[in-house]
Amino acid sequence: MTISDLRNAATDSGDTGASGAVAPDATAAVGGPGKPKAPRTWRSYSVYLGLALIFAYCLAPFYWMLVSSLRRTADIFDNTLLPAPFSLENYAKVFDGSTMFGQALLNSLIVAGTTTVFALLLGVFAAYAISRLNFRFKSVILGVIIATSMFPGISVVVPLLRLFTDLGWINTYQAMIVPSLSFAIPLAVWNLTTFMKALPFDLEEAAMIDGCTKWQAFRRVLLPLAAPGVFTTAILTFIHSWNEFIIALSMINDPKIQTATVAISKFTGATEFQAPFGEQMAAGVIVTVPLVIMVLIFQRRIVEGLTAGASK
Repeated sequence: MTISDLRNAATDSGDTGASGAVAPDATAAVGGPGKPKAPRTWRSYSVYLGLALIFAYCLAPFYWMLVSSLRRTADIFDNTLLPAPFSLENYAKVFDGSTMFGQALLNSLIVAGTTTVFALLLGVFAAYAISRLNFRFKSVILGVIIATSMFPGISVVVPLLRLFTDLGWINTYQAMIVPSLSFAIPLAVWNLTTFMKALPFDLEEAAMIDGCTKWQAFRRVLLPLAAPGVFTTAILTFIHSWNEFIIALSMINDPKIQTATVAISKFTGATEFQAPFGEQMAAGVIVTVPLVIMVLIFQRRIVEGLTAGASK
């Protein structure tokens, strides 16, 4: 018996019944054309509530930084959730020329970009050798590489300061790029090695059977397939280098060479003992927003790169 037959039977019984009552719709008895949705339980609501709390906890500092940057200097200690009135006074002071913040942003871009390029170049070849070649102590070498990134930056400041003083590298870009590479290269090697191990060897063998050399197979076959992992590593390396502070603060005294993070820490108020909170908040927003936009735009590639080596 079909749904149409049940509907006709219900209609007929409603029209000819002695009591004159119409039978309820048969579709309600059989559940309707679609599967009914399961009622939400307290567990599902608790999950959404937990996610909302985590989301609010993570974004609350950035929200307050943004709100504070839009307050006037006289209203900087207000506790209202929205600035009243809105003011771009702090952003105008950041770029008025006295802080050299525009040059500091350019310096950060140079240091982070150069570090990312060199880390990827060295990391790709090191990851290929570790994942594709067979040699003794391969696992030990990989462990040593990742162990070097576990040293805190403050532990190497004094030796590097002495070394760079002897080399004449103080107040130079390489004084910031070289130490950043010591932390960026292990990150690149570890990520790319995990990713390349998941790529099948048959692709390279097929390319070499077709006439490619090992270098051509690497460049034309393996490297394009490893693009998601390379892209993810580039973003993570760039963010790490962009946010670096302790090395740049220790090696650079010239305001023309200092990075944005150091420039923010050296902002001064109208008097010696006044802290320019509004300007620091505005500069913090300017430094953070490009990274947030970049992650939001490329979040799919980042997730693909981080999860690509999880399974074969």
